[in-house]
Amino acid sequence: MELTLRYIAESIGDPVIGDDQVLIRGINSLLLAEKGEISFLADPRLKDQIKGTKASAVIVKELTNLYQGPQLISPNPYLTYARVATIFAPPAPRFPGISEKAIIGEGTHLGKDVSIYPFVYVGQEAAIGNRVILFPGVYVGDRVTVGDGSVVYPNVTIMSDSIIGKEVIIHAGSVIGSDGFGYAWDGDVSVKIPQTGIVQIEDNVEIGAQNAIDRASLGKTLIQKGVKTDNLVQISHNVVVGENTIIIAQAGIAGSTRIGRNVVIGPQVGVSDHLEIGDRVMVVGGSGVAQSISPGEVVSGFPTMPHRLWLKTRGHVRRLPKYSERLRELEDRVKELEEELKRE
Repeated sequence: MELTLRYIAESIGDPVIGDDQVLIRGINSLLLAEKGEISFLADPRLKDQIKGTKASAVIVKELTNLYQGPQLISPNPYLTYARVATIFAPPAPRFPGISEKAIIGEGTHLGKDVSIYPFVYVGQEAAIGNRVILFPGVYVGDRVTVGDGSVVYPNVTIMSDSIIGKEVIIHAGSVIGSDGFGYAWDGDVSVKIPQTGIVQIEDNVEIGAQNAIDRASLGKTLIQKGVKTDNLVQISHNVVVGENTIIIAQAGIAGSTRIGRNVVIGPQVGVSDHLEIGDRVMVVGGSGVAQSISPGEVVSGFPTMPHRLWLKTRGHVRRLPKYSERLRELEDRVKELEEELKRE
């Protein structure tokens, strides 16, 4: 597929300086781009690379004399890169129709133009929307709903009664609707609490590979519109994740915590149960969240504290051996002074 630079620019709403009729067939980095490809300069530290690029056009924040070809001017080159890459990205491969080797339960409704690969299992009374793609090894339980245009990659498990919205992507190996971890002690014996709720994933959510999103003990575990999770994320029962929040790899959210909108949770963050994480909070990777966080805060550390305070604290931690030595010297000096006072 080849498109004119003008067509690309009009599609994303950014202007072109230079020849807008040059043909573009793909996008690549400044170092790897060849003739017929467009590249981008999102990090000013890489500006030297633009001098030698072979790209037929570049995306830049402002016109530069380091590159003599056509330039697409964008206030956010990285965002424009994402949008241009989307234009050229190949769609998910589709199996033509419904494989004879798939199992479809009684009472299940299949929408138009579905693509169901071999070795898919769909339970009874499920509803699979239009243009849905189910890859090999997908398990869809009874009464599950999968909305229009959603893509479910290989070996995903969607347990009974889960609700998956429209244009959702679930990557390989994830489990949606597994039992929440709920037990009550009877003396020394733990007694399982039946998990009778559901998981609901709203529209335009992307779930990374090997996520586990637990069904609620009662009610629902809710992943709201536009949420994106990285690989290896654990979301426990009755958690609510607000719209457009991002959760990065190996983060774990304990039960009944409510996460606001546009939150960013870094890698290897642990969030305790029954907390409130406000809108636009940022939690730095490796942090342990043990108490609720007000909207707009940036926190880090274990337990979490304001990020600037954590940086100061880490600075003092490095100096602790020196502080300890000085403290011993001061204690010895105080002891000497006390003995001198006694002798007087």
